[in-house]
Amino acid sequence: MKTRRFRFLPIALALASAPAHAADFTGDVTDVRTIRHMDQHPGSSELWEPYIAQWKGKQLVAAFGVKIPGKTDMGDIVASVSTDDGDHWEYPVMIFDHRERQGTIQFAYANAILYKPPGQDVLWAYAMRCPMNYRHSEDSQLAGAYSADGGRSWIPVELAMGYTGPLIVVAGPYRVEENGAVRYLLPAHRNTRRNDPLGSRDHFVLASTSLMEWNLAGYVPQPATGPKVFLHEGNIDAGDAPGEIKMVMRTADYENESKMTDPPRAFSTVSRDGGNTWSAAQQEPELWNAKSKAFYGRATNGTHLYVYNDGPASPAPTGRTVLRYKLQPARGEWGAEKTFYDAGIHNSYPTLIEVAPGDFRAVWDSGTKDRTRTHIVFGKFRLPAAP
Repeated sequence: MKTRRFRFLPIALALASAPAHAADFTGDVTDVRTIRHMDQHPGSSELWEPYIAQWKGKQLVAAFGVKIPGKTDMGDIVASVSTDDGDHWEYPVMIFDHRERQGTIQFAYANAILYKPPGQDVLWAYAMRCPMNYRHSEDSQLAGAYSADGGRSWIPVELAMGYTGPLIVVAGPYRVEENGAVRYLLPAHRNTRRNDPLGSRDHFVLASTSLMEWNLAGYVPQPATGPKVFLHEGNIDAGDAPGEIKMVMRTADYENESKMTDPPRAFSTVSRDGGNTWSAAQQEPELWNAKSKAFYGRATNGTHLYVYNDGPASPAPTGRTVLRYKLQPARGEWGAEKTFYDAGIHNSYPTLIEVAPGDFRAVWDSGTKDRTRTHIVFGKFRLPAAP
C-alpha cells in the first residue's frame, strides 16, 4: 500500500500575507494588491492566467498557474484565499499538481478557471491537462476539481466527457435557465493546426447540467464574408436582446496565428436557443483585440464591460502592457476608451466578477517593464455612476 507523505508548512507561511501594494499606476481600478510573486515559487518561470471567484461575503478565491521552466504554458494550478475582500491573501494551496501521476502518465496544467454555482456551497475549478512530454498545451483535455471549504482544499474529479477532442479553455461556465431546467455553457476552442497542417482552429461551446458531464453544444460559424478568423478565448454573457446570449472572442489571423486580424478587432457571436446554435462571427468595430485574452461581461444594471490590452501584440516590447476598458449601457453604444490599469509594465489576462451591483473584483497577471508574468495582481473596480 502506497503511503502519501504530507509536507507541513511553517506557521509563518500559512498565515495571511501582508498586503503588497503594486507600483504607482494610473487608471480606474483601486485597492491594488500583489497576491503572489514568482520569487515565492522557487523553480517557476512565470505566474500566469489568474481567475477569481467569490465564496461568501468578503471571502474571495484566486487561482493561477505556476509555470514549469522549458514549457510554453504548462505547470501547476494553485489557489489563494482572502477573507477580507482582497486586502490580504493566504498561502496558496495546490489544485492540480504536475508531480502527481495518473498511472504511468504525468500531466501538466494550464488556464485556471473558478466557478461557484448559485445557491450551492461548492466551488469548482477547471483547467486544461496535457501530457508532460508535450511542449505546449494546445492539445489538452478538460480537468476538474471541487472545494467545499471555500478554496482551502480541493478534490480532483474525473469528468465525464461527451466531447473527446482537444480543447483550450480560459473562461468560466455561463448559467442558462430554460423552462425551469438549468444548463451550463463552457466556451472552448481548439488549435490543432499549430502542429498539423490539416488541423483546425475552431471555437465551440460545451454544455452540462451537472458541471461534471460535458457535451458538445455547438460550433461558432466563421464570418459570412471576408477571410477566415482564428476565433478563440471567448467570454459568454447575456446579450443585448431578451433571451439572447453573446460571446466576445479574441482573434488572430486564421492561417498564421502569430499575426493579428486586419484591423485588430474582437469578434462576437450570439445564440437565441440557449447555446445550441450560434450566429456567424462578426467584427466588433468598437472593440480592440491584439491577440490577447480580454474580459467581456454584463453588470446587474445591464451595462456591458470589456477590459483588454491596447497597443500591439506580443512579442513587441510594448505588447500586453496597458489594460483599457469600455462600457456599453443597456441598449446603448460602446463608450470611449478608458484606462483600467497602467503602470508602465506588462499586464495581461484580466478576469472580473461582480460581487455587488456595479462593484467588481479583478485579477490579472503582471510583470515588469522588460519581463512578463512575474506576479498576480488583484484590484477593485466600480462602474461609474450614471450621468
